[in-house]
Amino acid sequence: MKKLALIFILGTTSLTNFAQTTNDVLELLIKNKSITQEQADSVRAEAAIKQQDADANKKSFFVSASRLIQLSGYTQVRYQFLQETGKVDGFDIRRARLDLRGNVSPYFSYRLQTDFAGTPKLLDAYAEVKIFDYLNFTIGQAKIPFSAENLASSNKMESIDRSQVVEALVARGKDEIGNQNGRDIGVQVGGSFGKFKNRFLFDYKIGLFNGSGINAADKNEHKDFVGRLVAHPVKGFDIGGSYYNGTRLVTTNQDRNRFGVELNYEFKRFFVRGEFIEGKDGSITRNGWYAQTGYFLIPAKFQLIAKYDTYDTDTSVSNNGSIAYLIGATYNFNNWSRIQAGYTIKREEGPEISNNFGVIQYQISF
Repeated sequence: MKKLALIFILGTTSLTNFAQTTNDVLELLIKNKSITQEQADSVRAEAAIKQQDADANKKSFFVSASRLIQLSGYTQVRYQFLQETGKVDGFDIRRARLDLRGNVSPYFSYRLQTDFAGTPKLLDAYAEVKIFDYLNFTIGQAKIPFSAENLASSNKMESIDRSQVVEALVARGKDEIGNQNGRDIGVQVGGSFGKFKNRFLFDYKIGLFNGSGINAADKNEHKDFVGRLVAHPVKGFDIGGSYYNGTRLVTTNQDRNRFGVELNYEFKRFFVRGEFIEGKDGSITRNGWYAQTGYFLIPAKFQLIAKYDTYDTDTSVSNNGSIAYLIGATYNFNNWSRIQAGYTIKREEGPEISNNFGVIQYQISF
């Protein structure tokens, strides 16, 4: 009974202050013979276990500086089995990111994110001004508000890789402007509106960007316009669209336009989502779409996924598209560590290439 009363009293003390406060109380109670040494040791052990559980479940930690800042990051180590002739199987560091965020006030915040894998690069460098739920500004280098899969964080995705059409048309690895990690420099305005039963029915973002990618000055006077609107008619169901209008300087300015539609549904352990994107670069029109589904066999721990992914590099030319079939799985050890595996079968409409591949990726974060 004494032990239960003691635990209740000490429960008002923060776990993080255990060493400074609780131990002093325990020593005083032992000295006054209110509890025995064995009871005190038992309380210490229980508190230590609770502290370990609390630390393991933390998604972020804060660092003391001139102002309170949040420092996080993650590393992804990958092994690839590559069937294509001339390519070698092996390990690589896929991503090694350090992410710094902070709030100057309830209305002003900032973010700096870098990636040290391969050639180090600055990914995010922006400030946010939060005025109302429906009116917020983002100024600097950030992801362009186009495509749900582009906006998804790489350390939260169910599949290891993004879809072919997202990689090709949303400033990523296979885009004509080079791999910009889906980002650009500019200004955005966005927010949420239409509140109904404690949730918003609509999210939007619109922005003006250089159109040249990360860490790059604009190469022409034209500024690229991007807009995205997503509706949430019922809980767990999202439907939206994105539009991009820009130019790219080659020898002369060329059109660089895109539009996309997206759909997402989540229910308990199950999800299904898909996107269609079409883009025009100069006289060439490209498009593609994907559909993906997944189910947690063990809630929040073990998930299976399947994905159909197709992309056409030039709609005016026949037999130049490709289709990818993906099966994969993710096991979450906890909030900061997981392993993913996937195997992709690729089929080309023209001459087929033996280019199926498998990937195993381990991720650890802090």
